[in-house]
Amino acid sequence: MKETNSQSTLLRGFVILEKIVESDKALSSAYLAEDLDLPKATVHRICQQLEEAGLLKREPGGKKFIGGARLTSIAKKTLSNSILSSHRSAILRELSKDVNETCNLTILDGQEIVYLERIEANWPYRIHLPVGSHLPLHCTATGKLFLANMKPTLRDKVLKTISLSKHTDLTITNMSELKSELEKISDEGVGIDNGEYLDGMVAIAVPVINKENAMNFALAIHAPSSRKSIDELRQYLPVLRKAAAKMAEAENLSS
Repeated sequence: MKETNSQSTLLRGFVILEKIVESDKALSSAYLAEDLDLPKATVHRICQQLEEAGLLKREPGGKKFIGGARLTSIAKKTLSNSILSSHRSAILRELSKDVNETCNLTILDGQEIVYLERIEANWPYRIHLPVGSHLPLHCTATGKLFLANMKPTLRDKVLKTISLSKHTDLTITNMSELKSELEKISDEGVGIDNGEYLDGMVAIAVPVINKENAMNFALAIHAPSSRKSIDELRQYLPVLRKAAAKMAEAENLSS
């Protein structure tokens, strides 16, 4: 079937959005036009329309484009769709049952992480962090794991913009110390929160890697430190990594 002008514009819009969200930096319409071999005027017009719709926005203080709030919202709603995410819930439930602790799945959302899925352990003492909660990067197991897995240029850019706010006496608020911590996490492939975000809570996290060898999600176990220490949580790393591999396989099959 012959492609109409409206279909052509629609598909070009999707391609432009895809290019922008795959990039670790803001992109100009001129760059997109050259990269996609499309007329500059056409790309500029489409980018303006996407910006007006909230799907794109300009980088702070610049003219280049990054993903907009509406695009982020669509992405999160797609990821959390109950039908599409049924395999994630099943894997989380199995993991929580195996370790008898609360388990969660998070995604990166700008300068924070977001709880995408969460399975509570059946214990009297629980920590209330519902699905949809936004948490900081610098003092959570999954947040530090996302930072450690970023390309160096992107990580440096993010670290320049986030506030290393103090949440507990154990929160790392020194940039040099945080960078050293991220190097350790990168080497081991395990994110650690030793009471840095909430007093009395410890957590470990591992990445869920997609077929492009990039980190999609972070899978974590957390518990009250009165019940488990970090070293005791580390004993669950084999089953945690197995669950992450299972989730990665399911994600790749569904994509």
